[in-house]
Formats: sequence, structure tokens, C-alpha cells
Amino acid sequence: MRKALVVLAFIFVILGIVFAILPMGTLGILPTALAIIFAGIAFIKSDTEQKNVPKWLLIVASLTLVIIVIRSMIPDEVQQDAQFEQKKIESKQEDLKDLEELE
Repeated sequence: MRKALVVLAFIFVILGIVFAILPMGTLGILPTALAIIFAGIAFIKSDTEQKNVPKWLLIVASLTLVIIVIRSMIPDEVQQDAQFEQKKIESKQEDLKDLEELE
């Protein structure tokens, strides 16, 4: 039972890290929370000499959760491109002139 919990926690920690790196927003909270739960249960069920791996899984999952929460609080800002906006306006004006010439 302990090995299965450690394997599940390890898989969910890896998924949480991948979701934290990729721009997935808060989607990484679910696998990270599951990793914390499974690692916590494995930590409780382990003997004193076997608590090293679940302890590290708990630490990594907790840090990943903190990173995901911090990244979700930072706003995503898109910078306006003045040249693109100007070309878009010019293109509209040219299109209107072409339509007027057709009539």
C-alpha cells in the first residue's frame, strides 16, 4: 500500500511540475493537491527509516503548489503594438476606398 501511494504521489508531483511550467493557469493545483494527499498518507503509513521519500515528495509538492498559486496571482499583460494597430487602420481605409471604387 505504501509503495502504491509513493508511486501515485510521484506521478502527481511530476504532473504538477509540468502544469506549473506550462502556461496552464491554476490547472496544476489538482495534481499537486493529490500529490500532497498521497505523500502525506504514505508518510503516515511509513516506518521511521522509510519516511525519507514521502517527506521529499511532500516538500516538492508543497513548493510546486506555492509556485502555482503565486503565478496565478501575477496578472498576464499583453503589450499593445502601435505599428500593428496603425497598419490595421490603414488597411481598413484602403479596403473602404476599394469598395467605393467598385460601386
